[in-house]
Amino acid sequence: MNRTTLSLIGAATALAAVTGVAALTGGSSDDGEASAKAATRLPVQRSTLLCPTPSSSDVSSTTYTAYTPKGDGADSKDGTAELLPAQNPVDDTTDPGGDDGGKDDGKNGKDGKDGDGEGKDGGKGGRAAPSGDKPVLPLKEPGKPVTTEESSAGAPALIGTADGRFAPGWTVQQTTTIDAGSGRGLLGTACTAPDTDFWLPGVSTDRSRQDFVHLTNPDDAAAEVDLKLYGPSGRLKASTDEAITVPPRSTVPVLLSTLTDQRAASASLHVTARSGRVGAAVQAVDQKAGSDWLPASAVPSTSVAIPGIPKDATSARLVVFAPGADDADLKVRLAGPNNAITPAGHESLHVKSGMTRAIDLGDVTKGEPGSLLLTPEGGEGPATPVVAALRVTRGKGSDQETAFIPATSAIERSATAADNRTKGSTLSLVAPRASAKVRITASAGAGGGSPVSKTYEIKGGTTKALEPPRPSSGKGPYAVTVERLSGGPVHASRMLALSQDGVPMFTIQSLPDDRGTVAVPEAGQDLSLLNDD
Repeated sequence: MNRTTLSLIGAATALAAVTGVAALTGGSSDDGEASAKAATRLPVQRSTLLCPTPSSSDVSSTTYTAYTPKGDGADSKDGTAELLPAQNPVDDTTDPGGDDGGKDDGKNGKDGKDGDGEGKDGGKGGRAAPSGDKPVLPLKEPGKPVTTEESSAGAPALIGTADGRFAPGWTVQQTTTIDAGSGRGLLGTACTAPDTDFWLPGVSTDRSRQDFVHLTNPDDAAAEVDLKLYGPSGRLKASTDEAITVPPRSTVPVLLSTLTDQRAASASLHVTARSGRVGAAVQAVDQKAGSDWLPASAVPSTSVAIPGIPKDATSARLVVFAPGADDADLKVRLAGPNNAITPAGHESLHVKSGMTRAIDLGDVTKGEPGSLLLTPEGGEGPATPVVAALRVTRGKGSDQETAFIPATSAIERSATAADNRTKGSTLSLVAPRASAKVRITASAGAGGGSPVSKTYEIKGGTTKALEPPRPSSGKGPYAVTVERLSGGPVHASRMLALSQDGVPMFTIQSLPDDRGTVAVPEAGQDLSLLNDD
């Protein structure tokens, strides 16, 4: 690598602080610490978030909550944070999560390839947000969340941007309650940043499931997206074109079972954007066990943490996929409140390359909260990266409800869950290796109050599940921010539980690092030491 290349890298890194390309903060913890010694960390100046279409059910409602932590530069008056409706160039017959369980042909997303909103009959019957709509959830000041509630029927996907003082750590939570029908349940998801590559293990093409992947394009040019499904025996044979065109500033839902004639109870979905970038999330609707959002797994890694299995989970199904050329041999451990143990009968797991492996762990937590840890089993050769997710069930019989927990990246500095209620929130933190110290801050409520912070120690190899602090004299939904202060890596998730008519409705959101800062080399730094010539 020569000096010119290094100069370009430095320029690109500096540009990241202006454009908000916070992905540059990724990498291992060791790499991050080394970079911190040689660079200054600056707040990102722009963030983009995408919220999928919540539901078109007539018996549903959705709460949106947006929040930016109060940090350095918060006294500045510069910046905005708001969301706008995305276009939806599909027929109104598509109803993922609605009363019909999405029993349309599921191929509506392909009808909008030209971006003109026309269906097969040439009509303009698509759901498109009217032009000139007012911005949704504009923030007025960092440190205070804003919230709104509306009927989900016809509610669009949202595309949002935050800049200036609102960009670092900007978080938006979408929480939907569907009271009846096959999509009944509590569906929650954190709105996500656009990207070009997503792995979603845990999807299904089984007849008992209706899984829609929602693809949202935030940009002014169309995005070309490929969808590939992998089952227990490898790639599922495609029955139709797997390439999807997502028109500019639009969202397209695709029913996964229409992509193949093969049925798989557990499969893995790979979403790649050949051009442009998108947001991708799967709405999974089970005919008997409710519904929830399945977000993307953390990037493939040799060690995986899945935080926050509820203590009253009645069953758990682990889904793992090895995307590389080599098989993976993994140790399976359950990190509980006091130590990490091996689940009986599941000491190790062999995952063949290109194949989805699923195992039923039953009521693995046995009345105590926990987190799953997957690590290389050892042996010759390098460890193999994997992606993973866990499907968790609470309740029994007709009163079952499910949620998904994907493999979650560690919190390098901070992470936030935006929508917390006076009752029903549980925060889970796991330290897979060394012990760690964290600070947990409850923001002011949307209706007022003052923030409250508490510090906690997490013993290495254990999970700490707790009711997060509440704001002092707070009213309305509030945000919870986790800051890692010292020690080893910490992975976290937040469960929101809202029981209804005996059904233990719940949803779980993982808390990856908010990537609110980016490392920028100092102006006079000599990078020639890395010259390989």
